[in-house]
Amino acid sequence: MKSLKYGATLCAFASLALVGFDAAAATIRVTCEVRGDRSKISVDAKDLAAGSYSTEALSGPNMAKSPLQRAVAGEIEADYDSNPVDIAAGAVAVTPGFIVGGKVTGKVVNAVGNTVLSDTVNCRVRSR
Repeated sequence: MKSLKYGATLCAFASLALVGFDAAAATIRVTCEVRGDRSKISVDAKDLAAGSYSTEALSGPNMAKSPLQRAVAGEIEADYDSNPVDIAAGAVAVTPGFIVGGKVTGKVVNAVGNTVLSDTVNCRVRSR
């Protein structure tokens, strides 16, 4: 009886460890740059489970969201920019003053709206 109880406990622990490992495997990288006339943000994730995701960029009261995209080889990426050339190349449009207080939170959101990954970073500040 004692070994049966031990085996069940070990099995439960192993299952939880695997779930924890899967969640810990995915990573997010958020980068941002702010200038007097420009906001530029990138949200990249890798080692995601198969599926579709969007990203969000938040700064102060501002929020922008990328379209839903299927993870390719476990990776997604989205750029946010106020530069018209980068917007024309596929970046999500944000205003030049989108970044508030020099910080941005980037999120990866699954197809049902749950946040999978999130990170807040200090932005690089450039004078030009």
